[in-house]
Amino acid sequence: MTTWTRVCAVDDLVPDRGAAALVDGHQVAIFRLSDSGAIHAVDHLDPFSHANVMARGLVGSRLGTPTVASPMHKQSFDLVTGQCLDDPAVSLQVWPTRVADGWVEVGSAAA
Repeated sequence: MTTWTRVCAVDDLVPDRGAAALVDGHQVAIFRLSDSGAIHAVDHLDPFSHANVMARGLVGSRLGTPTVASPMHKQSFDLVTGQCLDDPAVSLQVWPTRVADGWVEVGSAAA
């Protein structure tokens, strides 16, 4: 079962910029893509630097896949799967998202 946490209005997200939110005790980085309007959420914790900085990452794409690059060491992560494109042994947790009545909600597994 998924518990949904309302984090912000869709219009509060600047396209191709990240925002951080606290969801079920976890820091999450949320992105709204300018080309599709899609909302993605991944862990805010950079697994390489161990700093909560992913919301400040650089949004882009690689071969049509939406990505975010860590602002610390520039490793790129697939926003859909969380997989690091520069080191396949590393990934970010991906959080489910939805838009309800103009609000972004991020899902977490209910205990």
